[in-house]
Amino acid sequence: MNEINESNNINLKKVNEMEKSKRIEKFYELAKEQYAEAGIDTDHVLEQMQKVPISLHCWQTDDCGGMEHEGSVLAGGGIQATGNFPGKARNIAEVRMDMEKVYSLLPGKHRLNLHASYGDFSRGWVDRDQIDATQFTSWADWAKEQGIGMDFNCTLYSHPKSESGFTLSSLDKGIRDFWIEHVKRCRDISSFFGEQLGTRCVHNIWIPDGSKDVTVNRFKHRALLKDSLDQIMAEPQNPKFMADAVEAKLFGIGLEAFTVGSHEFYLGYAVDKKMMLCLDIGHFHPTEQVSDKVSAVFQYIPELLFHVTRPIRWDSDHVVTLSDEVKMLFEEIVWADKLGKVNVGLDFFDGSLNRIGAYIVGTRAAQKAILNALLNPTDKIRFYEEKQMNFEKLALHEEAKTKPFGAVWDYFCYKNGVPAGDDYIAEIQQYEKEVLSKR
Repeated sequence: MNEINESNNINLKKVNEMEKSKRIEKFYELAKEQYAEAGIDTDHVLEQMQKVPISLHCWQTDDCGGMEHEGSVLAGGGIQATGNFPGKARNIAEVRMDMEKVYSLLPGKHRLNLHASYGDFSRGWVDRDQIDATQFTSWADWAKEQGIGMDFNCTLYSHPKSESGFTLSSLDKGIRDFWIEHVKRCRDISSFFGEQLGTRCVHNIWIPDGSKDVTVNRFKHRALLKDSLDQIMAEPQNPKFMADAVEAKLFGIGLEAFTVGSHEFYLGYAVDKKMMLCLDIGHFHPTEQVSDKVSAVFQYIPELLFHVTRPIRWDSDHVVTLSDEVKMLFEEIVWADKLGKVNVGLDFFDGSLNRIGAYIVGTRAAQKAILNALLNPTDKIRFYEEKQMNFEKLALHEEAKTKPFGAVWDYFCYKNGVPAGDDYIAEIQQYEKEVLSKR
């Protein structure tokens, strides 16, 4: 009897899935017609979406702890992950297991953004100025199995040699030399990933340097940072395998008065060295719009890296949602015709909720923002603007907001074989029950 009931349940589930698939296809066809009336080819848009990977940050799996030591805990650096929801990844195997689950619930093919502190030290620990490809070979092998690309970050926080609050800009030459060597090696590791995986690895440099209160030596610290970066960048890398980016920040916890690597500093450095600038949505004053910086910075820098996050009052790195600023960011990128010249990564860390769920909500929100931008009747809006038909321009932009965007998104998920709508919730709940709750 139990076998019969189980069989009936399976058959009922299949029927429900078929009916839902038919509804998704039907709603998509209706949406396709509406967008076609506005001059938008939704099939072409979905082809574009398929080509936009998002680099998922590994540090959401374990609240930024890293894998250098058992039970590693983040300390300082102006970064703070809050919350103690059960199921945090405790080792590399669990990080990878969680990431595999995340990728299985996302439409499209994505990447992994790895911090140096997540190296594989199973063969023995080495300090950060001694790491090399040895600690990351297993990561390259795993990425090959998953069919994904890798991006990389040097880790200049949570270390005894960063406790003073200064690393590459430290007044102590020994401290500077230690971190210079670390970043040089991280660039080598990035090149290793690019060569092994056949897809260029973006290496991002962010440092926690700064101070809590009045700083007389601002100029000196920034001069030292420039000199350290010059030494690091003096060693050429094959641009086919890796590319450098520098990331600015307004301030962090304990760095309220002075942040060495400010936006102005890194903008100047990136322009001077012809390298990428990383614009993190959460690294600016709450009244600034990062979206407005897109068209300005692209005048001087041909390629950008974006870290998509959600600040609340300050750089608190909340899970990304489909907010106005995220939508505006990708609208500006599409309007500038620069979608092919941006590298999109996520950067949030929230330990107060299911971490797999955080990834799915955040990544899907970023993808929805990209899709929303591509579904705008940009050419027609631009025509109205250039003809100074401002009423028509505003009206068309507003009408675009009520088009059946959700039907196109659900179809994109359906075509990629991942849950559409909120169906992923049940899958994540099941994973929490079977895996996360047992950690």
